[in-house]
Amino acid sequence: MYRIKKCAIVVVFVIVAFGCSNKKEQVNIVENQINTFSNPILQGFYPDPSICKAEDAYYLVNSTFAYFPGIPIFKSNDLVNWQQIGNVLDRPEQLYLDGLDVSQGVFAPAIRFKNGVYYVTCTIVGGKNNFVVTATNPEGPWSNPIWLPEVEGIDPSLFFDDNGKVYIIYNSDAPDKKPLYDGHRTIKMYEIDVEKGKVVGEPIILVNGGTDISKKPIWIEGPHIYKRNSFYYLMAAEGGTAEDHSEVVFRSENVEGPYVSYENNPILTQRHLNDNRLNPITSTGHADIIEDTNGNWWGVFLGCRPYEDSYFNTGRETFMAPVKWVNDWPVFDLGDVIVKANYPTPNNVVKQKKSFKHSGNYAFKEEFDTAELGLEYLFLRTPREKWYNISDGSLEIKTRAESVSNPQNPSFIGYRQQHSKGSVSAEMDFNTSKENEKSGLVAFQNNAYFYYMCKSVAKGKPVIQLFQSSENSMNLLIEKPLQLNASLKLKIEAKGAVYHFLYAEENEDFKMLQQNVDARFLSTKQAGGFVGTIYGMYTTSLGKESNNTASFKWFEIESSDK
Repeated sequence: MYRIKKCAIVVVFVIVAFGCSNKKEQVNIVENQINTFSNPILQGFYPDPSICKAEDAYYLVNSTFAYFPGIPIFKSNDLVNWQQIGNVLDRPEQLYLDGLDVSQGVFAPAIRFKNGVYYVTCTIVGGKNNFVVTATNPEGPWSNPIWLPEVEGIDPSLFFDDNGKVYIIYNSDAPDKKPLYDGHRTIKMYEIDVEKGKVVGEPIILVNGGTDISKKPIWIEGPHIYKRNSFYYLMAAEGGTAEDHSEVVFRSENVEGPYVSYENNPILTQRHLNDNRLNPITSTGHADIIEDTNGNWWGVFLGCRPYEDSYFNTGRETFMAPVKWVNDWPVFDLGDVIVKANYPTPNNVVKQKKSFKHSGNYAFKEEFDTAELGLEYLFLRTPREKWYNISDGSLEIKTRAESVSNPQNPSFIGYRQQHSKGSVSAEMDFNTSKENEKSGLVAFQNNAYFYYMCKSVAKGKPVIQLFQSSENSMNLLIEKPLQLNASLKLKIEAKGAVYHFLYAEENEDFKMLQQNVDARFLSTKQAGGFVGTIYGMYTTSLGKESNNTASFKWFEIESSDK
């Protein structure tokens, strides 16, 4: 794993729920929902889930695009209480992200287990494309990528047949690379020798276009094959990743087909529902299904929680729902047509407080008192040098020339925005005499869409500034003088469609820097791409050399979605 040593920034990370008025009520909420789990099961930017069962445990992975480390891996013994146990691509030599756009990089991993070996297949879009990595321990270490140049496309997934053959299934071009319409894709399959990391023979087309090519279905992708009784089932996403997203299924008596589309497809979607429904969950699809130890089936899938219209900043998140079999077809059992915020836990499992960090409103506090950064923290692209350290209860980040406006690895340590209503705050020590040197908190969606609240100087005097990004630059929204050249507290409050930016000097209370700043600017609908907003501790000298450092004494998040 890519480690950091302790050094000069103290960071205390706290997440507190405000869905109720006092601690006693918080405890009661937990007790009343003890036998349900909350959707999403992984809040914030955790898209494209894939799941497998290995012995008596379950493992789940997600896409990370241009963030490092790549592919978080979660473990659960009961499908309810999840804990991140590592990152699959946690060494710089495994993951080359240099120069990639934020929504390039690591696309749609799939995890499988066979004969004591864990396999993750994935795509590096903008890089060397498709690969497989292996491990005998899911916590790692994972192997370096074994590249599969013949697999031309995205979203590869392995299928281990019961006759010993192994196949890799993936999204690819239209036949002869001559699409009949925009979004015309195919699902292809190779046989593969997983021990040698080599495909066998030639690829075959399993699905052309989608469920009904006469209706011009778009973006058939994220395929998986399962075998149950005498049928092979090919399940895939269809319709693109926005509100028309869906999950569809085909089946065949032969792994090579022909595959017949289920007459009641899609088996999962929310695209037909009223846009004005209360607390909508949208864009559902890109699913994977699993049979639990008691013979019940479950599906994980991505979805989104807009705060208004189709605007959301939390990215595509991981949801879970029961799956039932109807006439030998798998169907998501939503309880009617709407994906629910809560479902009964499998086998009446009790949800533990330690798993609240990933779902629902929760109270969480972490002190950085070890030599390693928490597994859930993110870097923008691959760190190639050691520009941060943790030591003696403090974290120090070097001020460097690299900027989040450019496709570089800046001095940025991020944490996913997991709630549309809440706040992030920090206390920071940073002094400079140069106007190009800045340090503070950034709410970041991509290089052209972010807000940056920072301390710097103007005309030789310390100031607090708020910038809004533009293409490869920043526009100053507001600037106020600071009275003391000492520690500074910074706070970003998320209120759905707006952010408030606040600051406090020394032991003073927070005061407003700028309120009602448009949060939709950071939404996927406006900013585009496939990621979510990341709150980051960030310092930069904007292209010039620097010997400065920034120290964050604590870092706090408060969630208040309910």
